[in-house]
Amino acid sequence: MENIGQVILNALITSSIYLLAGTGLTLTFGLSRFPNFTYAEFITLGAYAGFIFLVQPEGNFLLALVTAAVIAGLVSVLSYSLVFRPLVERRASLVLLMVASIGLGYAIRYTIAEIWSWSSLSYQTVWAAYEVGGIRVTSLWVWIILTAVVAGVALHFFLTRTKTGKAIRAIANNPELASVTGINRERVILLAWFIGAALAGLAGVFRAADTRLFPMLGWDILLPVFAATVLGGIGSFYGLILASLILGFAENFGVIFLSGVGLSTEYRMAIAFLILIIVLLVRPKGIAG
Repeated sequence: MENIGQVILNALITSSIYLLAGTGLTLTFGLSRFPNFTYAEFITLGAYAGFIFLVQPEGNFLLALVTAAVIAGLVSVLSYSLVFRPLVERRASLVLLMVASIGLGYAIRYTIAEIWSWSSLSYQTVWAAYEVGGIRVTSLWVWIILTAVVAGVALHFFLTRTKTGKAIRAIANNPELASVTGINRERVILLAWFIGAALAGLAGVFRAADTRLFPMLGWDILLPVFAATVLGGIGSFYGLILASLILGFAENFGVIFLSGVGLSTEYRMAIAFLILIIVLLVRPKGIAG
């Protein structure tokens, strides 16, 4: 507890990555009604797309972010158009859609590994570091938190102030009624899949820059991202924001607790999932359900 400010900063970083990665899951589940495990690979794909521009110390980080978002978004749209939409049109069951998403994820993951190998890589970017009131801050961490804040505010205005955003909410609430009112359901779904995966791609770049880059990167954080989605209330973007903060703070303050009682910090995720279970026992549909 010597530097509570550092723990809070670390919690905000974790929460920001969960928010960026979980937005796609929340949006697509609200529209397509199935949990898409392929989003783990969209996170990884974005990280490797960013690596193309960050393999050298003088790489352009902003260009890496844009490229990661676009590539992850386009692959997501292709995945929906070529795999999931045909299955939905054939009235595939929820289980079949989930299995298809896992299978497609494996295909993308092994394609990535075939191109870049299974070895761990690292971005060569050197991040400026500062000491603020005893708290260590890097320019990367500032990027992560600011991007999450900007994305959250932008999505809020998009969902509440634009015609397309209102169409997304309408389809999520009542698909049949939305179609009757003339909303182009397929076009809206494609846009949501692109936006969600684009943000997942950004999360992948940030995660890889903060840790390391390897083909299992997205899969490693998929479980806590799913937990945040469920905790917030499946399909609720605002619930996801609060749930990401809860899990991020639970993980990082959990490390202090575990260290204090002499347990391995690897158990920090157990604390976050314990909170998830308790909340769901009280509110089965999640915080914003």
